[in-house]
Amino acid sequence: MCSAIRYLTLLLLLCWQPLCAQVFSTQFKPFKGPVRHYVVYQAPVPPVIDGKGNEAAWQQAEWTADFRDIEGDGKPAPAQRTRVKMLWDATHLYILAEMEETDVWGSLLRHDTIIFHDNDFEVFLDPDGDAHQYYEIEVNALNTVMDLFMPRPYRNGGNALLTWDVKGLRTAVHVDGTLNRPGDKDRAWTVEMAVPFQSLGFHRGRSAPRDSATWRVNFSRVHWDTDVVNGRYVKRPGRPEHNWVWSPQEVINMHAPERWGYLQFCAQHAGTARAPFREPATAAAERILWEVYYLQQQYHRQHRRYAADVATLGMQQPAMMPVIEATSAQFTAVIRNAGAITVINHEGKITTRHE
Repeated sequence: MCSAIRYLTLLLLLCWQPLCAQVFSTQFKPFKGPVRHYVVYQAPVPPVIDGKGNEAAWQQAEWTADFRDIEGDGKPAPAQRTRVKMLWDATHLYILAEMEETDVWGSLLRHDTIIFHDNDFEVFLDPDGDAHQYYEIEVNALNTVMDLFMPRPYRNGGNALLTWDVKGLRTAVHVDGTLNRPGDKDRAWTVEMAVPFQSLGFHRGRSAPRDSATWRVNFSRVHWDTDVVNGRYVKRPGRPEHNWVWSPQEVINMHAPERWGYLQFCAQHAGTARAPFREPATAAAERILWEVYYLQQQYHRQHRRYAADVATLGMQQPAMMPVIEATSAQFTAVIRNAGAITVINHEGKITTRHE
């Protein structure tokens, strides 16, 4: 029986991935921003993971700005509020999400089923900020988890590895109302989780971030319009899901890590002081290189080769000029600035090293 269920799950995943790849591969669109950011402070005592978030450290942590539509300000504001708080210590990143919801429901109970078929809350983490080798965690109102590792985005031929798990992950859900009971009006549901730093590695673990380290992160809430039929919640036919996110992607695609927000770690305890957010020194160079990347994809679709300079791409004179090496099959673009060398390639991987 277990083997049959596992086979069905894998079959669903195989059906799901090509669809994602087909959609994502056509969405080469320059990002206009701005990117949201959050400074996360240390928790003096680890919070109890019960979904309630009522510890003193959580009271000191700030909420993020309210979530917006995944495509940004051009779309209607979400009908119900979503926001997040974060804390950290030497071993874990702690996340608390609050979602207003008049009808809290869930149906999926098995780990690593495709959770966004229910209403869910999703976490995306790219500690290296290279747009490859990142992590996704999804949770529904029943506290069912799907976690996966992405070697690279779908647009670059990546496949979700559902057999990978966040070892030691702890999650909890609290419902302010009643779960799966149509006819009354609920208020909200909250998700609390503790993500071990040690688990965020495919071949080997990861140590805790240093003070002032910056990750790329984003959060998504998938919400379906429903009706009540025969005493049960049923999705409205023909209605796509709503995608409400912390830092808008400007495309309907969470798997574009270069569009995620910034998470900056601060070693000070929550509530003791405020640290200013400092954008990474290479951020301006990265924005230029991502524009090169998007234009190169468009150029390659038309000419079956990559361009060797920004003029051929039709790119306006950038503030920092990238040096491009290109063939019909691949390219790299490099910017040297402020003692750093930042490189992007045709697979959408961006890296920085200091001279």
